[in-house]
Amino acid sequence: MGAQITVVGLGPGNPGHLPLTVWEVLRKAKRLFLRTERHPVVPWLKEKGISFETFDCFYETGRDFQEIYRHMAEALFREAAKEPLVFAVPGHPLMAEETVGILLEEGPRRGLKVDVLPAMSFVDVICSALGLDPAGGLHLVDGLRLDRLEPVPGVGNIIFQVYSRLVASDVKLTLMEYYPASHPVTVIRAAGVPGLERIEEHPLYELDRLDWFDHLTSLYLPPCSGAAGKCRYPLDSLIEVMATLRGEKGCPWDREQTHRSLRPFLLEETYEVLEAIDQEDMYKLCEELGDLLLQVVFHSQLAREKGFFDINDVVKGITAKMLRRHPHVFGDVLVQNSAEVLANWDQIKAREGGKERPASLLKDVPRSLPALLQASSLQAKAARVGFDWPDYRGALDKVFEELQEVRQALSEGRKAELERELGDLLFAVVNLSRLLGVEAEVALCGTINRFRRRFQHIEERARQCGRELSSFTLDQLDAWWEEAKKVEEAEKKRNNFHVGRKPGRFSE
Repeated sequence: MGAQITVVGLGPGNPGHLPLTVWEVLRKAKRLFLRTERHPVVPWLKEKGISFETFDCFYETGRDFQEIYRHMAEALFREAAKEPLVFAVPGHPLMAEETVGILLEEGPRRGLKVDVLPAMSFVDVICSALGLDPAGGLHLVDGLRLDRLEPVPGVGNIIFQVYSRLVASDVKLTLMEYYPASHPVTVIRAAGVPGLERIEEHPLYELDRLDWFDHLTSLYLPPCSGAAGKCRYPLDSLIEVMATLRGEKGCPWDREQTHRSLRPFLLEETYEVLEAIDQEDMYKLCEELGDLLLQVVFHSQLAREKGFFDINDVVKGITAKMLRRHPHVFGDVLVQNSAEVLANWDQIKAREGGKERPASLLKDVPRSLPALLQASSLQAKAARVGFDWPDYRGALDKVFEELQEVRQALSEGRKAELERELGDLLFAVVNLSRLLGVEAEVALCGTINRFRRRFQHIEERARQCGRELSSFTLDQLDAWWEEAKKVEEAEKKRNNFHVGRKPGRFSE
């Protein structure tokens, strides 16, 4: 007989739940190793004269569980090379047993045959004790790895490995990000074990006040259909993809990126979203919003790897901020119009920063914004305290005034002052746009896009003539420009005909 390891499960703790096949293997084993002696079936094995060795000593020397389980596996590989052996673990051998996973993955490569004999798991007895039907939806989560595998509030969740009050405290804090503080939690210890079983229901916030946690303790949380149960948005698959790309076996390019190196991509995706909005292309907008979301997830993953925050903190933070800054919707504050909404927003924002009033109203306008957006934001901030024209007429007069100053600088040959005067003119135009309810950045982007399309029409007409663009007169180029405008108008009329019709992709 060649090198062989037979892995068996000892069940959840009641000797009566031990399968007959497993019992026969235990009874006949020449060398039997237990992952731990701390299991209710072990005293019964002693009574039956079963001799064994345990790996409990490894728990005293390992730095973490991964190292402990690796040492156990290596010890089993060494001993199995000498003679066949049996390795027994609590519960089902394939249920949260990392050592067994290592044996199955590496055993064949080392010339070892690894057989696994199943047994009843802790999930079986918990479902029996609580009357649960797993077919209705059941999610299993390791209490020591809630940072990697999150609970799913929409279905029932069993949290295992809650073996101490300290672990329970950490588990509670994490679960309160998904569930209301008063959400019922059933604490189950030694389910199905006569004389040891204890089952109690407590509100989540009281979880770490209990003092009877041990290595056989698990938690059951029923489905949460309320608002808190929906607080996790379905981003898991995208987050997992990004984590894989950033992982050891991921994409070299993704692994090289930093917050700073991603800046141009974030800016590019933002402008592509704006372009899709300007084009009123809902298909493209959906796609571009996805690309922009990817940038948010990418930055969140980088921060998560450094231990600063993750995507859940981002969602939680902005949700709390929106609730906090809209007391007229989520509280009892009364407002008359949007101007009062903005005034309240600024006051709340100032208090959040620890000051009743910021050092400057303009402080929060990022200097990295494009000039048109920055000008509009600065003007809007000043307008909130009354530094503004009564209506657009004053702003329109200011545009003509600044245009006259540009003309005067030109006529007097003051070229050094032209940059400043043109800047004043642009600033005045932005102000006029704001008072007319037009976003200057969007307006200019629209003009730029129209220029692109019309000029490309001119280029195409020149190619059809088989001549260089520069060989045509300005009158001919202007004629094609006007032709392009007519083409646009015809296209616009056709599009207006379909207003109100849903795009097929979104109506399927």
